[in-house]
Amino acid sequence: MTRARYTQVSLDSTPYYHCICRCVRRAFLCGKDHYSGQDYEHRRQWVVDRLAILSDIFAIDLCGYAVMSNHYHLVLRINRKKAASWTDMEVAERWMMLFSGPMIVKRWVRGETEATESLQALACVSQWRERLYDLGWFMKCLNEHLARKANEEDHCKGRFWESRYKCQALLDEKAVLSCLAYVDLNPVRAAMAQSPEDSDYTSFQQRVDGLKETGAKAPQPTLLPMVDADSVEVDDEDTLCRVRLMDYLELVDSTGRAFRDGKRGAISIQAANILERVGIDKRAWLAHMQPRRQRQPVAMGALPRLMEYARATGRRWVSSQRLASWCEA
Repeated sequence: MTRARYTQVSLDSTPYYHCICRCVRRAFLCGKDHYSGQDYEHRRQWVVDRLAILSDIFAIDLCGYAVMSNHYHLVLRINRKKAASWTDMEVAERWMMLFSGPMIVKRWVRGETEATESLQALACVSQWRERLYDLGWFMKCLNEHLARKANEEDHCKGRFWESRYKCQALLDEKAVLSCLAYVDLNPVRAAMAQSPEDSDYTSFQQRVDGLKETGAKAPQPTLLPMVDADSVEVDDEDTLCRVRLMDYLELVDSTGRAFRDGKRGAISIQAANILERVGIDKRAWLAHMQPRRQRQPVAMGALPRLMEYARATGRRWVSSQRLASWCEA
């Protein structure tokens, strides 16, 4: 039986989640549709533009993304602490950047309400605060916007997305790192690009472009940064993981070359050293990066974290427990 998405989110277990959304039937979100001959390449920028807006409004940090032909991947971090730090006025202003809001809140913002009306307005704002770090509302604001634009362009009505978004909990740093690399390598695996840095509309390419300091060709969303090369201390609130950015780029590039060259286990010494530092076997890493034939597990991480997550979400077990040993130190 399909579970509601909110039952898959446990902020006590992890703030990190991998989300996937796929178009209905053979509809194309982006790229060239070989069945109809239509070219939807311009829609990739729709996704990126919307992510740029939502990541600035919501208390949800964007860690990684890849926009494919008929689906997209997101790696997100829910930042409940950031939402709690906003004033009531800031919450109202943020929410009303997306929705009109009731008149009583608009009057409260202008300072035109009495005590009783102010309490009603604040109750509404309190609900908005919770929604601004809610994964479901973030995905709703993304998918509904894209579906409306695509249906308007195609002069049609009806369902655009195949189903509700898929959600996978990333329970530890190793799971976050491997999932992020898996997402960034999607275009290479799909033969859409020769290398990760040539993969358009991915977080990997955006991070590489940021190092070049040449300026982005179009607006891009704000990515949760990795550790800078000169950093000594790591603040978990401000960075993605303890792996330095240059090490991550080397790791993903080397993994991508292993796929391109068709050499099983072909990974550079530098990348192997990075995996050794974080406690991941290189053969297991490459196996994990291969295209997925089985159903996406609901959570990924070391076995103790999976068991903890299962208890927190009311499950007896998590289907990926037998695969958990690869990411244990």
